[in-house]
Amino acid sequence: MHEYDHGRYDLLVVGSANADLVIGVERRPAPGETVLGSDLAVHPGGKGANQAVAAARLGAGAALLARVGDDAHGRLLLESQRAAGVDTAGVLVGGAPTGVALITVDPSGDNSIVVSPGANARLTPQDIRAAGSLLAAARVVSVQLEIPLETVAEVARTLASDTRFVLNPSPPAPLPDQVLAVCDPLVVNEHEALFILGDAAGHTPEDRARALLALGPRSVVVTLGAAGALVADSRTGEFVRVPSPKVDAVDTTGAGDAFTAALAWRLGQGEALVEAAEFAVRVGAAAVTRKGAQDSFPTADEVSAL
Repeated sequence: MHEYDHGRYDLLVVGSANADLVIGVERRPAPGETVLGSDLAVHPGGKGANQAVAAARLGAGAALLARVGDDAHGRLLLESQRAAGVDTAGVLVGGAPTGVALITVDPSGDNSIVVSPGANARLTPQDIRAAGSLLAAARVVSVQLEIPLETVAEVARTLASDTRFVLNPSPPAPLPDQVLAVCDPLVVNEHEALFILGDAAGHTPEDRARALLALGPRSVVVTLGAAGALVADSRTGEFVRVPSPKVDAVDTTGAGDAFTAALAWRLGQGEALVEAAEFAVRVGAAAVTRKGAQDSFPTADEVSAL
C-alpha cells in the first residue's frame, strides 16, 4: 500500500483505464466477412482515465484509482496520466490484461465498439478499502460505471463526510439507493436519463431531472449536447438551463468525460453547482473542436479563450 503524503487532492477519479484500438473501415464487416482497414491507432482511453487527464490539464490536483494490466497498454495508460500531471500512486497493476476497446469507424463517423474490460473488472471493493488514505485526501471523488457496481457502492459507502461524490452512470446500469443518495450531482446525458427512468421519463429535460431527483440524489445535471446542460438541486429546488457556446464540432469522443471532470473539479474549489456547470459546458465545447478523447482536452487558457 502507498502512503499518500500530497495533502489534499482536488479530485480523485475512481474508474476505468482502457487502451482504445481504432481502425477506420469503408464499411463494417458482415458476419463471416473480412474488410481491410486503416493503420491501427492506439489511444489512451476509458472514462476514468479520461476524466483524470481532463482535470489535470485544466490545472486540478488530480489522482486516479484504477487497475491496468502489466503489459504495454498498461504502460501507455500510466505514461499518458503522468504526462498530464495526474498522480498515479493509486493505479494498481496486474491481475488481468489492460482493458481494451476495439473500435471500427466508418466514413460517416459511425463507430462499432467491443469492450474487453480486462483489469477494470478486477478493481474490487477490497482495492477501495486498501486505498482509504487516498479517498480521505480527496475533496471530490468522481466515479463512472466501467468498473464493477459493487466497487462503486464501496466508494459511496467509505466516503468521508466532507468529500463530495460525483457519479456519471455510464454505461448505464440500475443503481442501488445508497449510491444514489450520495450523488451530488448525478451527471447523465439524455440516453442515460431515459435508461434510469424507463417509462417514468417525461418529455422535457426538466421532467427528467425532477424524476431523477425523486430517486434520491442531492443534485442532478442532465447534459444536452450542443444545447448545454440542465442543473437541478434538491436543496434549492431550482432548475437552471446552462447554454453551451456555439462551436464547430469535429469529434464528440470524450466530451462528456471532460465536462464531468471540469464540473467535479470546480465543485471541489467551492463553486456553486450552476457556476461549475457554466465552466464545464465551456470545457466540453472546447473538447469537441478537436479529434480524439484525451488529445482534445483543453487547458484552462484554451477554455478562457472560447
